[in-house]
Amino acid sequence: MQKAIEKTTLYKLINAGHLARQTMLVPLIELGLSAGDDAILFALIDPKGASTKDIGQITGLGSLALKARLDRLEKFGLLKQDKQKNAEVQNICLSKKGFEVCDILIANWQQLDDVLIGELNPKKRKNLKKTLRRFIKLLSL
Repeated sequence: MQKAIEKTTLYKLINAGHLARQTMLVPLIELGLSAGDDAILFALIDPKGASTKDIGQITGLGSLALKARLDRLEKFGLLKQDKQKNAEVQNICLSKKGFEVCDILIANWQQLDDVLIGELNPKKRKNLKKTLRRFIKLLSL
């Protein structure tokens, strides 16, 4: 007898991931940002910044989509683009406002993480993280 899809571990992981992402979108929307903007901001958390190539690899965005997002985030005052003579962006850094927004997003992230695993004892937390790492490794092959 087959298990109903809704009862599988994979379904529950996907559902939990979807609901967690929906929860993480709330502060983004409140700040006037879009889904995926957080990935760009987090990619720039290093004070040295990052190149467009690095951000593209982290986010999976193509050059045109990435450029549009970076330009929009720059208009919001969240980042600074170091443009060279050929007008290609070489390096991008968060502005002071960008770091403040990242702090808000990270605090929300940590709060949600605490809610999700807060009731687990340290041993169960460690086992959960170990199991999830194993899933990630299996799925990335």
